[in-house]
Amino acid sequence: MTRRERKILYAGIAMALIFGLSRGLPFISQTYADRKNNIEFIRDDIAREERLIENAALWNERREAIETQLQNLDTEVFQGDAIPLLTANIQRMVRQYATDTGISISSTRLAEPLRGDGWLLVEQELSFTLDSQNNTLEFLRRIEQSRPYLGITSFNMRRNRNQYSGAITVVGFSRTAEAATRTTAGNGE
Repeated sequence: MTRRERKILYAGIAMALIFGLSRGLPFISQTYADRKNNIEFIRDDIAREERLIENAALWNERREAIETQLQNLDTEVFQGDAIPLLTANIQRMVRQYATDTGISISSTRLAEPLRGDGWLLVEQELSFTLDSQNNTLEFLRRIEQSRPYLGITSFNMRRNRNQYSGAITVVGFSRTAEAATRTTAGNGE
């Protein structure tokens, strides 16, 4: 090979190197950057998945707690949405607590129902008499601890010679059929 051919060969190799480096380095650099971005994207995905797994356990715990609360709520409300039945149940419970504590129910007023947002509230006023005011606290405690829950909205008592008389207003709650339907449809059952 002559000197001139070697120069041409070296020049060609130099040109190929320059061309290869000018095209290859940006390609390699871009490939490296893309790979680095993909690694970061995968790390972010892994971190997100780990958070989702951690949150899934938290959300399962919350769901179970809410389901337990709903079961407890079911024991605290009366079943059915028939006003006469709910009124009779409230009166029966209050009369039983009164009898157990030595209080005599003398009269009941007409129950006042109120419907709203899937709930039925029945307010019942009962008049009572008793010989000893000591029975009052046990009577009130039994009403407050009753299941289904009875709330006391008003209570008054006065003394008439050797006897006490008064009135108590209690409320009971029940879910209406439309609320139960909405809850069941919302749970997908």
